[in-house]
Amino acid sequence: MLGRNDSVSNYFEKLLNTIDVGVHFIDKGGNTVFYNDKMAEIDGLNREQVLGQNILHLYPSLTIETSTLEKVLQTGQQLPARIQTYFNVDGKRIMTINSTYPLYDNGRLVGALEVAKDITSIVHLHDQILDLRQQLYHPKPKDPKSKAAARYEFSDLIGQSKPFQDVLQLAKKTSRTNSPVLIYGATGTGKELFAQSIHNAGVRRSRPFIAQNCAAVPADLLEGIMFGTTRGAFTGAVDRAGLFEQASGGTLFLDELNSLDIYLQAKLLRVLQDGMVRRIGGTSEFQADVRVITAMNMDPAKALDEGRLRGDLYFRLSVVKLELPPLKDRIEDIPLLVDHFIEKMNGVFGMQLTGIAPAALARLNGYSWPGNVRELSHAIESAFNMVEIDDTLIDVRHLPAHLQNEPRDQSRSSLPVSQAPEDEKLTNRIKQLEREAIEEALQRNAFNISLTAQELGIKRQALQYKLKRYGIARQMTE
Repeated sequence: MLGRNDSVSNYFEKLLNTIDVGVHFIDKGGNTVFYNDKMAEIDGLNREQVLGQNILHLYPSLTIETSTLEKVLQTGQQLPARIQTYFNVDGKRIMTINSTYPLYDNGRLVGALEVAKDITSIVHLHDQILDLRQQLYHPKPKDPKSKAAARYEFSDLIGQSKPFQDVLQLAKKTSRTNSPVLIYGATGTGKELFAQSIHNAGVRRSRPFIAQNCAAVPADLLEGIMFGTTRGAFTGAVDRAGLFEQASGGTLFLDELNSLDIYLQAKLLRVLQDGMVRRIGGTSEFQADVRVITAMNMDPAKALDEGRLRGDLYFRLSVVKLELPPLKDRIEDIPLLVDHFIEKMNGVFGMQLTGIAPAALARLNGYSWPGNVRELSHAIESAFNMVEIDDTLIDVRHLPAHLQNEPRDQSRSSLPVSQAPEDEKLTNRIKQLEREAIEEALQRNAFNISLTAQELGIKRQALQYKLKRYGIARQMTE
């Protein structure tokens, strides 16, 4: 029986040494019993240095009060995922997300087990970003407009359908005030574009626009990012302004609000109610002169029902509510959006596509667009990668594979696919006219490429591309 137990023990030890999380097991006296390879990698230590050693000796910066393993030994209660910052015996600063559990044998506490995920490099990168952002938004009286990070304006928002125009007009009215705005829309509908446009059309346009995705950062880190930290508030903490300080006088945009931890939602509500912010570990408060715009890709009613969003916070933030329509409800806007993306991609790819074939447009009109405008943009970019050197239009064969099938709803297609032969005739006619125009311009300019390109209003590289496309003899002087 002993041999069998040893075999099982060896098996589990090998298993725990292959997983991508650190595992640290201490006995009731705080001494290390098991310490896997990943934990050794995180701490920068050798397993031989750790086994049998007391945890407080291994991590001098920790105490009985601050060590999660020691806390579990003291209380006998498990600790859910939380961030811990410490220094190992070699002085290396480490930050992990730990889940810590008590271990019992026949009802008797015999030790504690910790599972840790290393986030040291992530936090370091995030700290660098925060420092750079703080420098970026540091007041510069000589050029106040340079602090604004919002690039989009209402003129950049494309659409003529009634659902789109209705929400656009409401957003324009909203820009005249400082009331909180909640933007609800599926992924890819342009929530941040609307937030930036509201900021740029308002009185805060010359002040900072700060955006933060609430789902991108663990809750324990996000608290310090939002409200700032004071040196000594916790191990490794430094004096750093939070988002409310950085956005002072401007706009703070919080995306994916429904992912914000409930505790932070309560703290955010207090800031919104009294307008005062205190850094973590700080004793003084400051007035938060910030307009808050939030966004969700989840129906607020569902978020409230599932307990992901506090009701009091929702009502405080939804003074104005903008519900962005999905692309499937504004099909008539697809041709405008396609033209915009083609013009944009022409610049990116250095190409001169003139548009999209009706048959291809019919495919786009008949698709449901779960990814909305962002997915449409990616589809056009994908098509640019598929066009041949002599193509001038995006055709069905250039579209992503899932868009090359017949439209699911033929009534939503602008033109039936059966018109493809007419499309081909039109494409050929356009090519012929372009070739003739190029040849005539070359004759007038004695086959000088630079002068010909200038006359045609295109770049020299674009003209050379077209000469190759049409096989026009290059017997010309430079």
